[in-house]
Amino acid sequence: MSNALELPPREGKPRKRGLTTMIDFGPDEMGWSGGPGGIESLLKCAADYIDHAKIYAMNGLLLPEETVKDAAKLYRDYDCHPFAGGMLFEFAYAKNALDALEALLRREELMGFEVSENYITLADDERKGLIERFQKNGFDIVYEFGRKAPTEPMKLDELGAVIHSVAECGIEHVIVEQSEIDMLAETSATGLDELRQQNWFDRIIIEADPYRFPQQPVELINTFGSDVNLCNIAPGQVLRLEGFRRGIGRAVGYSIMDDLL
Repeated sequence: MSNALELPPREGKPRKRGLTTMIDFGPDEMGWSGGPGGIESLLKCAADYIDHAKIYAMNGLLLPEETVKDAAKLYRDYDCHPFAGGMLFEFAYAKNALDALEALLRREELMGFEVSENYITLADDERKGLIERFQKNGFDIVYEFGRKAPTEPMKLDELGAVIHSVAECGIEHVIVEQSEIDMLAETSATGLDELRQQNWFDRIIIEADPYRFPQQPVELINTFGSDVNLCNIAPGQVLRLEGFRRGIGRAVGYSIMDDLL
């Protein structure tokens, strides 16, 4: 064993496993304060541990466009891929305003957004057509699977089919809605273990619940391993989550010490 004073190594960006997608709530108690300067202070400390930054829900409309533009630039400057959350897409889709969505994101220089089906429903051909349309127009598309209020547990074969379908469009990872993970865990004692055993498991990013931090992300790490891909980590949780991944913190029993003593 090396006697160098160093932490257990982690794969550097761009990562395929152990991805952390931060959710940018904007200026609220779980977001940032002091405008984009607050974002830069965070990134100076923790950019290495943030793979993606999701602009929460419809903050692309709620915040001043210049604020979103400045935030997106900061994330790009620090190699943290920014994208707009899926509710903005769903709102635009429901209003038949996808051209206006594209124009808004271009003005904000936020050239990535999430296609989701939390409330709308897309047929496979329509989903792929929309993804390809915006990709051809220069947008990086993220896809999220699942409903905000599911009425039955998700079917793993259905999730697997969607993963393979959007992979044909070049989408490597699929975010899985938090409510779907919660229902699967609540309705099946083996559901999460069956999820972990799927040959496409490494290609999903599981939404954590920032309001159940640190217990719930730690449960996900204990269930799926320290290199599980996680989404919706609040800015103030990023550094602690990285510590948990490496066995640092009371919540993980300071397991970093297990092989040293």
